[in-house]
Amino acid sequence: MSSSRARHAAHAFVLVALLALPASAHAYIGPGAGFALISSFVTLAVAFAAAFFAAFTLPVRAAIRGWKRRRSLRRARARRVIVLGLDGLDPRICDELMARGELPNLSKLRDEGAYRRLETSMPALSPVAWSTFATSTDCSGHGIYDFIARDPRSYAPQLSSSEVYGSTRVIRLGPIRIPISRGGVRGLRRSRTFWSVLSDHGVFSSVLRVPITFPVEKIDGVMVAGMCVPDLRGTQGSFTLLSSEAPAREIGGVRVSIPAEGGTVEIPGPPSPLDGGVVTTAVTIRRARNKRGEERFELVAGSEVIALDVGRYTPWVRLPFRAGRGVTMHGIARFLPVSLNGSIAVYMTPIHIDPEKPALPISHPSVFSVYLAKLQGAFATLGLAEDTGALNDDVIDEQGFLDQAYGIHDERRAMWFHTLDRLRNGLAVCVFDVSDRLQHMFYRYLDPTHPANAGRDTTRHADALHDMYRRMDVLVGETMRYVDKKTAVFVISDHGFSNFRRGVNLNAWLEREGLLAVREGAAPGEYLSAVDWSRTQAYALGLGGIYVNRKGRERQGIVEERDVAAVKKRIEDGLVALRDGDARPIRRMVDVERDMKGPYRSVGPDLLPGYEAGYRVSWDCAKGCVRPELFEDNTRRWSGDHCVDSHIVPGVMFTNVPLSKSDSRLIDMGPTVLDIFGVPVPGYMAGRSMLQR
Repeated sequence: MSSSRARHAAHAFVLVALLALPASAHAYIGPGAGFALISSFVTLAVAFAAAFFAAFTLPVRAAIRGWKRRRSLRRARARRVIVLGLDGLDPRICDELMARGELPNLSKLRDEGAYRRLETSMPALSPVAWSTFATSTDCSGHGIYDFIARDPRSYAPQLSSSEVYGSTRVIRLGPIRIPISRGGVRGLRRSRTFWSVLSDHGVFSSVLRVPITFPVEKIDGVMVAGMCVPDLRGTQGSFTLLSSEAPAREIGGVRVSIPAEGGTVEIPGPPSPLDGGVVTTAVTIRRARNKRGEERFELVAGSEVIALDVGRYTPWVRLPFRAGRGVTMHGIARFLPVSLNGSIAVYMTPIHIDPEKPALPISHPSVFSVYLAKLQGAFATLGLAEDTGALNDDVIDEQGFLDQAYGIHDERRAMWFHTLDRLRNGLAVCVFDVSDRLQHMFYRYLDPTHPANAGRDTTRHADALHDMYRRMDVLVGETMRYVDKKTAVFVISDHGFSNFRRGVNLNAWLEREGLLAVREGAAPGEYLSAVDWSRTQAYALGLGGIYVNRKGRERQGIVEERDVAAVKKRIEDGLVALRDGDARPIRRMVDVERDMKGPYRSVGPDLLPGYEAGYRVSWDCAKGCVRPELFEDNTRRWSGDHCVDSHIVPGVMFTNVPLSKSDSRLIDMGPTVLDIFGVPVPGYMAGRSMLQR
């Protein structure tokens, strides 16, 4: 065999091994845990053996999958099912714009098929709703009640959907730590997804950016993870501001000081797996002259030199973070110059995991993100990719946010249409997030009296939301080109939207009622740091609900099990009776133990408030702060929300499939897709098929 043929054969073996073996061949990162290298001799030996076995048995497994697929297709009502998810699309706005003729593609799908309001989850939060979509169970069945949960041992917040753990065995050489065991990522969502059930029956699935799919699961198909994928720093998204002047107020990201004339600065990145210190990478902002002799600023990152223009994003810039010899963690970011004359202010997006050199299992198979990056270029991988925090902090303006959001949207479109071009049989599902993010940040334009309008322009982007709906309609039209008589299509949203004018601090109310106590002299700190647990019966944290400080469950719990029901009843009655002037902020309370039936009722909050339109948990309360103010105006740019009673914010469903049920629920989507493919619905699913019999 020639060296060239040998090289091609070796490349083919590696590709087969990567496709057959879903484990990532790189490294893992997590908040505070750093990277857990998986390149030890033992790990490599095991991985090689597993890859060899997978490649050796590939023909047999392929034959079995083919047999299952043919058997399923004989029973199927359609050969393909396309699910286009438009996060947060609201039926009331859709109705208004369809009546004005501004959404022709959705109107056509409504007229030729069906259009329904889609009952959402309770609570109506994206991680909860999309988990309900995926598993056909409510939060007591899949265990996701919020973006965050609390650790009952410490009361500290933690990500509800996944846990990243580092290497448990290390060799220490002075300050250097050498990992010799493998770390990883553990998914915390319970139950099974309907696409994993399809896999058991040989049905191929392409699952793109559906929230709460990190870490990715092994399926017969391909997957790119969505919401809750961290950035390279291990956070859910922390931007960087390179500036010569200190910001006027505190910002939520990282500020790096740079001289007004430019210079070289170090960008902080992930913690080192070797010594735990922060790994940095250098970038330079410098003056230069273009070919016409005009002075300009440019960015230098490694071998890349990119011109900087105020108000215009750079392309994705690759940022290598070298922790030591042979240990490099790869990220990507885009830069937006805000000011370059007199003073420098350059916004840098959160450092996304480089899809071409992923440090985490963000796709299945792991080579799939590499393939997409080679095909279409670098793309956003952070779960919450649109940086609402930077706009809330006024680090970027509304135009900068729109440009960023639609840039990510266009990347997603390319990924989606590439998938539809190649899918002949099976499931394709993709979620687009821009519809949710823009309604959060621009809802104030729909309400002239919104508190967030004070001191801000109310005309420049007054059409931003309706323009977004028209763009989503164009996306629907582009998707419908792939729909034939053998294709079932669903255009859905996980929830609708509502105004967010007033915040309610539940902890303030609990303190007033004597159910929560603050340590004497303690300042109102975040994450319940001021709470006196020896005198606290209940507390609120996150967007989702209220916890009873149960003895035997919480580390410092004081409420005996026999008293739990009485404490919950007192809170429920008190909050439903609460008034803000003449308004009633809370419509109803859901007692998880009483009102839900799933096996994971004990892992989340005990009570879920259903807010009236215009209200939501306050910003301080969401962070576990106890302040005296019970109500507050919401003056932030984040002016729209859906953390209200689920009956107020149903989603939408447009489909070409005949439906029998007059009431349609998000929880019914999984069984409906299974029914289309002729696959039995598992008994654990709480939903039911919506198909016409």
